[in-house]
Amino acid sequence: MALRKGLSLWFGFFSFALILFWGTSVQGQGSPNYREALAKSILFFQGQRSGRLPRGQEITWRSNSGISDGFLAHVDLSGGYYDAGDNVKFNFPMAFTTTMLSWGTLEYGKKMGSELGNARAAIRWATDYLLKCATATPGKLYVGVGDPNVDHKCWERPEDMDTVRSVYSVSPSNPGSDVAGETAAALAAASMVFRKVDPKYSRLLLRTAQNVMEFAMQYRGAYSDSLGSAVCPFYCSYSGYKDELLWGATWLLRATNDISYLNFINSLGANDATDTFSWDNKYAGARVLLSRKTLVDNDKAFEPFRQQAEDFICRILPNSPSTSTQYTQGGLMYKLSESNLQYVTSISFLLTTYGKYMAASRHTFNCGNLFVTSRTLRSLAKQQVDYILGVNPLKMSYMVGFGANYPKRIHHRGSSVPSLAAHPQSFGCDGGFQPFFYTANPNPNLLTGAIVGGPNQNDGYSDDRTDYSHSEPATYINAAIVGPLASLAGSNTI
Repeated sequence: MALRKGLSLWFGFFSFALILFWGTSVQGQGSPNYREALAKSILFFQGQRSGRLPRGQEITWRSNSGISDGFLAHVDLSGGYYDAGDNVKFNFPMAFTTTMLSWGTLEYGKKMGSELGNARAAIRWATDYLLKCATATPGKLYVGVGDPNVDHKCWERPEDMDTVRSVYSVSPSNPGSDVAGETAAALAAASMVFRKVDPKYSRLLLRTAQNVMEFAMQYRGAYSDSLGSAVCPFYCSYSGYKDELLWGATWLLRATNDISYLNFINSLGANDATDTFSWDNKYAGARVLLSRKTLVDNDKAFEPFRQQAEDFICRILPNSPSTSTQYTQGGLMYKLSESNLQYVTSISFLLTTYGKYMAASRHTFNCGNLFVTSRTLRSLAKQQVDYILGVNPLKMSYMVGFGANYPKRIHHRGSSVPSLAAHPQSFGCDGGFQPFFYTANPNPNLLTGAIVGGPNQNDGYSDDRTDYSHSEPATYINAAIVGPLASLAGSNTI
């Protein structure tokens, strides 16, 4: 046992040394331009827009799409975002995307400069849609548009969609505490973003968040069980719904200071240990947010959540004796083989933000014999962001349009099929496969700012459109990196 612990400590030190090596040797080329990366990371969301596009649309190869969404249910569900490279609107990841964009804006809005307005616009494009989903029909929460099993058999731009736009919802008889809890979190977080700049809109968001959270708490159940193949295996609620109840209540507590939400949080008994954070598993995010009450507001009632947050961080740090996180030889956090960068950006957000809370209170803690400061966390987060932006063995940026070397063949329908301006005729469901999906040619349309799934465990990347595990971008990958980029863009030091 002692030998295993010793090997673990040695491996942790070795991994951390590799990270420092890459962070210094490749960084010698000069730090990435974080402000440029921030602007592009937010611009990306324009490329994912569904609905009728506004006059200020900057990604001009996109056009109106899905403007009749909701027709089959006799409601208006136009708007919102396509989650990744397909043409489906999955509300579960979309709401998480909205929550993370809002959290990043709340924490780092003052460092965003001229991008603050663009961040608010990206949030509002989602919340306008989520409000429709929550209020269109009494007793129902709409949670998605488009049959994923049919859509995924097609390769066509969203402007050409000719597949059925099925409408999915949860209700008291077919509950979805997970998607409802996440929707409540998104609306509550966004309500704080707009509190000063649009008080009326903010109040609408908060009121709707409270109603949706009440539904999530009262009618317990997983939306995966209610909707089956409409959401699985694409966005199943693998971690269950307790984490979303915790997450939603945490955001409503932050937005309202209503003690009833704290009582509910304590009644949940949500003590599950975790070493990840994603659209599916919110435990770590909720605990970091709750820790703010202890570290920033000095409220000792939240001390247990601080300990849970630090237990999570100790599972992330590469030189911690309790680490359960792998790192590639090039220093990239490696969690899962599919779309690994989603975990890198989400966890980097938590490291950056917990480090911010620690700095505000001059707090430190220990992972066994490892002494952890705010700089420890923010340095690791910076190294992960730098890797994504090109400070890596391949010297490749995994953000489209950033740097000289970036993915050219991303798994994304709209980007890979010629735009309406270039080819006004419709391609049809399978019309895009042979000429555009299987070609080795670069995508004709640049999805500026998109962050793809990322390299493999050996720091390799093939830039292959058919390899969706590594080449597909997603809204929730980008949403989580906006906060760390803003923090780095607005700071001269770590």
